[in-house]
Amino acid sequence: MDKRTTAKKEKSKLEKMKTIVLNEKQINQKLVRIAYQILEDTILDSSLLLVGIKGNGAKITKELAMILGKISQQKKFISELEIDKKNPLSKTIQVNLPEEDLSNSTIVLIDDVINSGRTMQYALMRLLEIAPKRIKTVALVDRKHRDFPIRCDYVGLTLSTTLQDRIEVEFEGEKKAYLV
Repeated sequence: MDKRTTAKKEKSKLEKMKTIVLNEKQINQKLVRIAYQILEDTILDSSLLLVGIKGNGAKITKELAMILGKISQQKKFISELEIDKKNPLSKTIQVNLPEEDLSNSTIVLIDDVINSGRTMQYALMRLLEIAPKRIKTVALVDRKHRDFPIRCDYVGLTLSTTLQDRIEVEFEGEKKAYLV
């Protein structure tokens, strides 16, 4: 057997072990619903700052900004927050907008999956240093395995999983969320 055949078999085996929990249509529906919920809660704000956690959080942020642009006249600013998810204190948590633009604003912090709450907690701590008016949180999938006292204001799907299970979200090509 050559290397390509072996690699294809391994990939096929891994795909069979994945269970799709959200397909592209479902992800799009959930993002539209979340956008409307954000609009309802922030209708009196003239502008919103959408902050995506680097990776899929940033991709979801761009999609939510696009949807909000179609349904709202609010100014929307998009920022990406860079954090080391495994060791949040190992590097400075970066936000790619000038901090003076962030103070006294409504911030919506966005990530793809919330599990232990560690990443969201450290991201929130960083954003609180900026003195926003308020912060709302979004997760496409919530696994409910909290080690930190975090909850999301807007959630696409809440799943009960084991601690050994993982949720993977793909935005390259067709959007999908898998239980692995």
